[in-house]
Amino acid sequence: MAMRPGTTGTTGVGGQTNVLSANTLIGKNIYNLEGDKLGEIKDVMLDVDLGRVAYAVLSFGGFLGMGDKLFAIPFEAFRLDPADDRIILNVPKETLKNAPGFEKDRWPSTADRTWATQIHKHYGYQPYWETERTIPRA
Repeated sequence: MAMRPGTTGTTGVGGQTNVLSANTLIGKNIYNLEGDKLGEIKDVMLDVDLGRVAYAVLSFGGFLGMGDKLFAIPFEAFRLDPADDRIILNVPKETLKNAPGFEKDRWPSTADRTWATQIHKHYGYQPYWETERTIPRA
């Protein structure tokens, strides 16, 4: 990924992980595995209790920003492709076609675990909070 000023990152070599600013992701175009542009990341939602990226909000559809719908997609569904400076969404087209979306001025209650569970399951992911051990904060 091309880095913006003030961001840091690692190469992923030797077991290191990438660390990016949320600003690096917001506005980035999203592509599927076939190389088709799907849309762009409008926001990145954080689960501050567990210290995780909960999901990214993807915008696609519409014309000149009118009629766009937003889609919350579990962050596990995305893959960074630093060689091509892209973010890849590894989700079948049919899954996206039937995805539950929302209007940009009518967001769902994003902290609602029932809603978030439905989102994760739609995309074929187990909710991360069901698989991780919570570490109490001091």
